[in-house]
Amino acid sequence: MTIFEGIIGHDAVRALLDDDVESPAQAYLFVGPSNVGKATIARQFAARIVAGEDEDALRRALVGNHPDLVVVAPEGRTSITVDQARGIVASAVRTPLEADAKVFLLEEASPLNDEAANALLKTIEEPNARTKFILVTDSEEDLPATVASRCRTVVFGRVREEEVVSGLEGLGIARADAEQAARISGGRPGLALSLATEPAVAEFRSVWLSVPDRLTGHPGDAYRLVSEVLGATEPLLAAVKRRQEAEIERTYPDGQIPKAVAERHQREIGRSSDALYVTGLELLASFYRDVAAAQFGADVQNPDIGVGSLTRINPREAVHHAERVMQAIEALDANQRPQLALASLFVDLDPDG
Repeated sequence: MTIFEGIIGHDAVRALLDDDVESPAQAYLFVGPSNVGKATIARQFAARIVAGEDEDALRRALVGNHPDLVVVAPEGRTSITVDQARGIVASAVRTPLEADAKVFLLEEASPLNDEAANALLKTIEEPNARTKFILVTDSEEDLPATVASRCRTVVFGRVREEEVVSGLEGLGIARADAEQAARISGGRPGLALSLATEPAVAEFRSVWLSVPDRLTGHPGDAYRLVSEVLGATEPLLAAVKRRQEAEIERTYPDGQIPKAVAERHQREIGRSSDALYVTGLELLASFYRDVAAAQFGADVQNPDIGVGSLTRINPREAVHHAERVMQAIEALDANQRPQLALASLFVDLDPDG
């Protein structure tokens, strides 16, 4: 039986880790886009390593109450510090208390700075045979090469839309709701699950696809439009928060929520916000892709867009606009403020400008 029941997508990765769980490598690096499920799979994999077939131990490991599973998170919203790294080094030489192996899980290894990485390097290079590491990050380039090269890299991609739909249906979600959520999530199953029964999903898509027809090139109008698209994100983030609250009620019925869990949820909201901005921009890019496709007789991704909207600009200009939208995604990835990046984009996209 798979150790990843309830996970949507990533079949090849899950099969690989199923095979590895009884004899895991010394260090893993889980790499892939934000919000695709790699941290969730990392937690389940780490929990099964320390628990084996003991279901009580597995339950304790999954809620953060197993002495041999050590989850290391950035302190607050900053980076994993050198003091935390030295603590890992000191703990890594100790014998596991219950399990055959002790696992250190760095769910957000991206902010591991050079000083902290150097402190960890020798332990990862020459680990105790009963000590395992799992590092989770968006890109190998986020870590010093000396650390990344010592790990077995497991690559995660976005999950195909139809896989997300099928997975949501398997959880009892109606097909129409599953399709809406899958389309908005952009291949991120966790986000899709949060949004699957959220009525505001349709409005979010509608607002973003309406942008091209409402561009004026005036900065004031651009900022008003930015406020509207960002406002359409808020109900979806509220849905993510409700899922977090439900998870806490199930996992910590006594209300004693570990600080690390609360901080992880805060960071998840930030990542979900970023993912929704990117999803909105991808919807906008799909509009311009449809403009070119429709005028060349190809299939469109958004069949509900009116013909008049798809013929307002020529295909060459549409391709240029799609490229400009992708540049805005890169600007957000580089931590430019969403309001500024989107306002600049909307002024540039004005067809009459």
